[in-house]
Amino acid sequence: MTTIRIITAEEARAALADLCEILSDCVNGGASVGFMLPFAPGDAVGYWREIADAVEKGGVVLAVAEVEGKVVGTVQVGLASKPNQPHRGDLMKLLVHRSARGLGLSRKLMEAVEAEAARRGRTLLVLDTATGSDAEKIYPRFGWERVGVIPDYALWPQGGFCGTTLFYKRVA
Repeated sequence: MTTIRIITAEEARAALADLCEILSDCVNGGASVGFMLPFAPGDAVGYWREIADAVEKGGVVLAVAEVEGKVVGTVQVGLASKPNQPHRGDLMKLLVHRSARGLGLSRKLMEAVEAEAARRGRTLLVLDTATGSDAEKIYPRFGWERVGVIPDYALWPQGGFCGTTLFYKRVA
């Protein structure tokens, strides 16, 4: 059985091992999501603790996909905190473990987090993703509008520059 849900900080801390495994799997699979190789699940602990703290403070919405009770996918929305941006959120880290791909989890995660962001008063979401990556191809299928590319924005996990492609979507 597959479940998609928005989780609390406490639930994020309880799922720490699964979340670390997902992030490690994606980085080791070539995803440019802010981390470099070599990258083991234990390397992700500090990151996920920070995310759980941000969820607790109300600054991040965290959604997970579970298959038979195991967390195999996740996505976040950072809720913009500047006074002139109460309507905007930043979509971050759509991650699905390679063993769970092909099940439609990315679409379901995106639908859940977009709906939750709208419920929390956000009408515009933005994201950036590595240019030329598999992820870049996903977002237009989910109704996101491509804005453009910034060259040499970050590094691939194995090294070497990659650009980033910017997208936006109105959600309310």
